[in-house]
Amino acid sequence: MIALNMALRINPYTPGAGMVPRYLAGREALLEEAKDTLAYVANGYATRSLIYYGLRGVGKTVLLTEIESIAQENNIYYEHIEAMENGSFMSGISLYVGKILRKMSVREKAKQYIDFAKNVALSFQFFYNKEGETSIGINPEMLQTAAGIADTGDLQNDLTELLVHLGKVGQKINTGAILFIDEVQYLKDAEFEALMAAIHRCNQLGLPLVLIAAGLPKIAKIAGDIKSYAERLFKFIPVDKLQEDDAKQALIQPAKKLGVQFTDAALNEILLQTDCYPYFLQEYGQQVWKYTDKESQVITQQAACAAHDDFINELDEGFFKVRHDRASEKELEFMRAMVQCDSLPCQTKQVAQLMHSSYNRIAPIRAQLIHKGFIYATNRGEISFTVPQFDKYLKRVYAI
Repeated sequence: MIALNMALRINPYTPGAGMVPRYLAGREALLEEAKDTLAYVANGYATRSLIYYGLRGVGKTVLLTEIESIAQENNIYYEHIEAMENGSFMSGISLYVGKILRKMSVREKAKQYIDFAKNVALSFQFFYNKEGETSIGINPEMLQTAAGIADTGDLQNDLTELLVHLGKVGQKINTGAILFIDEVQYLKDAEFEALMAAIHRCNQLGLPLVLIAAGLPKIAKIAGDIKSYAERLFKFIPVDKLQEDDAKQALIQPAKKLGVQFTDAALNEILLQTDCYPYFLQEYGQQVWKYTDKESQVITQQAACAAHDDFINELDEGFFKVRHDRASEKELEFMRAMVQCDSLPCQTKQVAQLMHSSYNRIAPIRAQLIHKGFIYATNRGEISFTVPQFDKYLKRVYAI
């Protein structure tokens, strides 16, 4: 019988879209801050909503997932919504509100309020579902009881009435609710404006309903442009790459549980190649694991260097390519010009010069790339990539 080292057959690193790592490093302060918000909601108090923003790969979705776990452990009602680039937020929000209300329905002392709120959600859903699918199986009498509420066709009015009724139920049972929204930058301006107005009204009424969202860096500016009170309504919290010590722990701790160690030189090499971005650390960890010395159970600098090409290939074929392939040829031309700029962030006018065009002619391409989430405005007239190291990828692919 061949003896197997079972520990080395388990890879403790988890690169993937929103996959929670075995050891969540460097987010303790953010989680403690979120716990304060959860404490208010759990006890039926109104409080300020949170929006996390940052580049791709910094772990925003992971952070939301971790906060959701804390909410679940504390019996807080919540739903997770992922905004879609080409989806309709208004068509789906009542579904999630309805799910929260069904969970709340076990609280008998608020049954009459919950039943009415459910009818409001159905009325909203019936009106805003674009395919008409919700008409199947809906009792018209139930819709009639909430007629004229959340079904006027005015986005702001209807969403406000929907969320206010949800908030009032929470107020009656002394336990609020949380709407988690990931990729919030994909909400249409009218949808985001309606959502902000609805949350604002809930705050004015002292209702325990909170939004905890995550999005790309542009979300703070979008919110401010739509509503002047956005900074008072939301707490905008940046999520960045990890500090070096935290990045090392993100590698060390999962390996340690399986009896594997990193040399200091190996850690330094990996941090150099990943720039301490959480997603990249998980990907490099997964690739370097295959080069662990089977006898000493140590990952050396030699192993880290040997895993480099595997790390790059995985990023190129997965993390980068899926984004590259969504871009049109004109958009790719724009981004190739960005790579040729003196440095990043770069001036849009320099991109125009490299494309042998004018600022006005490339402005629509720039706007579309921002909308798709490829780039963002770092300052007035300046742009950079939302995906770390995407410039290096383009240089590899196009030999720039």
